Amino acid sequence: MGNLLVTEAVHYNTGKPVRVEAEDGIIASVKGQSGELTTGNPVYIAPGFIDDQINGYAGIDFSGDNFSPDDLYKAATEIWKTGVTTFLPTLVTNRTDLLLGNFRKMAVACNKYDILSESVAGFHLEGPYISPVDGYRGCHPAEYIHNPSWEEFMKFQEAADGRIIQVTVAPELEGAMDFIKKCYDEGITVAIGHTAANAQQITEAVDHGARLSTHLINGCANMIHRHRNPLWAQLADDRLRPSVIADGLHLLPEELKVILKVKGHKNMILVSDVIYLSGMPPGNYRFLGSDVTLTGDGMLIDVGENCLAGASFPLRYGVENMPRLSGCSMAEAIDMASANVARVLDLNDRGMLAAGKRADMVLFTKDNNALHLKEVWIKGLPVLTKI
Repeated sequence: MGNLLVTEAVHYNTGKPVRVEAEDGIIASVKGQSGELTTGNPVYIAPGFIDDQINGYAGIDFSGDNFSPDDLYKAATEIWKTGVTTFLPTLVTNRTDLLLGNFRKMAVACNKYDILSESVAGFHLEGPYISPVDGYRGCHPAEYIHNPSWEEFMKFQEAADGRIIQVTVAPELEGAMDFIKKCYDEGITVAIGHTAANAQQITEAVDHGARLSTHLINGCANMIHRHRNPLWAQLADDRLRPSVIADGLHLLPEELKVILKVKGHKNMILVSDVIYLSGMPPGNYRFLGSDVTLTGDGMLIDVGENCLAGASFPLRYGVENMPRLSGCSMAEAIDMASANVARVLDLNDRGMLAAGKRADMVLFTKDNNALHLKEVWIKGLPVLTKI
């Protein structure tokens, strides 16, 4: 018998006591336990959270000039403490040499640290193949935005040691449809984002294999046509699953409610879009070559572009906020941050509390919708333990 992990807690979905046994990092069984909930604040168990867009964390900018392989590991050790057991380090629009260099460094880090390789399911490239139009491009630097190039992307992929598994693309760009199809054929998840595409272009992109909408409604111009805009077509197409930032700052409650009603809780995912300023004190900083202000309530504002510059709150805040803002259940919010993400990224070995799945798990107590993490495991290995 290998390494055995046994824990008893309340199942996040059923609300019933369960005994979870895992051996060598794989869940062997999830068995219901007799008895009712004990008095007091019960401890719940859920699958670990999966975040498909983390741009940096705890002072470490994945797109920074001075980023190093060890920086990714340092950031990951702080990310794990938030309940995220799987994540996609994300590089955004930047100089080609920087993207190549930082993809290499992230690949080196994953090859150096076994637990990091288990946690990092792959990399996400958001840009430079996005809309150059002000508003739609958000805080992405305009000078580095350009049309998709498969030859260039293959260089990124080689530098990343083949680990790029998600790309955000604006389908209206020249060459985008062929690029999307090639990504699909290679098993790379294509997300539509930072786009000014019309309905026909969005439908064609989905026909070619696009499966996600990157932080839907964000990365959009403030002034749009009430009928002809990129949002309606993405909401209307049942083949697209939107990611949403539910930190209470990026989207209004009514927006989250509409997305939930249109797509259903099984067909949307939560994402953080967090950048390196998470956990930093309010003040003025630099990000992607621009001045950004971190406000007291956690909002990140690109001063020059007058738009949001990513997020400062980890994914756990989205899980906490989604029930309050949209009316979904806590269990549904957890699924949006675990099982749903695993499904759309084809991470079939994780995202659920079930026999045969990885023992990526979180233990927590609840205070209304606030989660208090007690323990976090990645493939059965503890990365957070609170007495």
